[in-house]
Amino acid sequence: MSSTAPVPLVVERGGGDSLDDVMDVMTAAFDRRFGEAWTRAQCAGILPMAGVTLMLARRGDEIAGFSLARRILDEAELLLIAVHPDHAGTGTGTQLLKRFIADQQMAGAHNLHLEVRDGNPAVRLYRNTGFDIIGRRSNYYRGTDGERFDALTMALRI
Repeated sequence: MSSTAPVPLVVERGGGDSLDDVMDVMTAAFDRRFGEAWTRAQCAGILPMAGVTLMLARRGDEIAGFSLARRILDEAELLLIAVHPDHAGTGTGTQLLKRFIADQQMAGAHNLHLEVRDGNPAVRLYRNTGFDIIGRRSNYYRGTDGERFDALTMALRI
C-alpha cells in the first residue's frame, strides 16, 4: 500500500519575474464582475517601489496564491491577496495572511490595513486573523457592467 504525502506549501518572496504567475492566479481568483483585480501594468508599476513586497505561495511547481503589500514606517497595507481556485480551502490564504502579519511585524509595522469588497468571503478570514472593520467606502469598486460595490476598510494593531 503506498500513500502520497501532500505537497507542502512554501511561501517565498517574488519579484518582477513572477508577474506571469501573479496574473494567472489573479485572473483565475478574482471574479471580473466585481472589478477588484489589478492589471499587469499596475502590478509591474508598484513592485519596484520602496517597502513593497510580493510573496508567492507554491505547492511544488504550482503557484497556489500570492500577496502584495507595502510598508511605510510603522504602517503596512495588504494590497492584494489571492488563491488560485484549484488551491481554495487548503489554508493557502491563511498562510499568506499570517506571513504578511509576521513579516510586517518584524519590519517594525504596528498598524496593518486592508480593504475588501463587502460580501467577499475573505472578510471572514481577515476577521478570524484579528482584523476589525473600521470603515466603509461606498461604491468603491466598479464592476464590468458598471455596478458599484462598497469596500470595507479593516485594521489590525500588532
